Amino acid sequence: MKRIFIAGHRGMVGSALVREAGKRGGHDVITATRSELDLCNQQAVFDFLAAEKPDIVVIAAAKVGGIHANSTYPADFIYENLAIAANLVEGSRRAGVQRALFLGSSCIYPKMAPQPMPEDCLLTSPLEVTNEAYAIAKIAGLKLCQHYRAQHGLMYHSAMPTNLYGPGDNYHAENSHVIPALIRRFHEARERGDASVTIWGTGTPRREFLHTDDLAAACFHLLSLDNPPDWVNVGTGTDLTILELATLVAETVGFTGAILTDPTKPDGTPRKLMDVSRIRATGWEPVVPFRDGLAAAYQDFKASLESGAARL
Repeated sequence: MKRIFIAGHRGMVGSALVREAGKRGGHDVITATRSELDLCNQQAVFDFLAAEKPDIVVIAAAKVGGIHANSTYPADFIYENLAIAANLVEGSRRAGVQRALFLGSSCIYPKMAPQPMPEDCLLTSPLEVTNEAYAIAKIAGLKLCQHYRAQHGLMYHSAMPTNLYGPGDNYHAENSHVIPALIRRFHEARERGDASVTIWGTGTPRREFLHTDDLAAACFHLLSLDNPPDWVNVGTGTDLTILELATLVAETVGFTGAILTDPTKPDGTPRKLMDVSRIRATGWEPVVPFRDGLAAAYQDFKASLESGAARL
């Protein structure tokens, strides 16, 4: 029985990892709430890991948000994410943890990266300015794992997921990612009987989306490999425009009004499609169809509203 510490277990990704661990069995899952362990407190993290002595640490904890949050609070995003990565990676080394998996983001790659984005395009040109702070912190976490592996002989490696969605998402009106933001907006517009909904930007940027259950399965797959890549993209390898996404969400929610665009708002990166050939070569592929995933996410949103548990 492997003892696995899932940092950030209450988040959308962390909760998916806990569910996956339960389905697979063979793991004694260790968790800690934010009130029990402040991941930005170095000594607290070092003491926790020394006491718990996990065999595996999965770093799914992060301060996350959409374009608005990233561009409004860049200092918070870079500091908190740097602290989380540094404390958990060094704390794991000190506690004798032999295996760690760090979760990053597709935003680590350059704004004008080749499409689809291969792992090797990292640090070849400037980042998208609206989420540069978050991206730099995630690059630092990736590099921590890479260099600890090289210098200390520890199996610390990273997974770079594309845009994620799924149960337990954050539906905050301003600080959420695009799918939960659209689910909430179209749901509320339908409830009010609005004639139209206006989405940010031109609607032309292309994005790729992965269900958190697929990511969780990919993580445990990577943890099962004897010699995984230092970092590997995790995605579907397919994308769609933001306007196409909005149309699908509107259909899922049952909103029948017009969908308008607002070109005065930022678009962000023109396209973010992952090259997933490296992880597929190891034998993993996603299994959740996008329409089915959207429908399940909307049902989860409605259920969380009814229970009062929605993150609004």
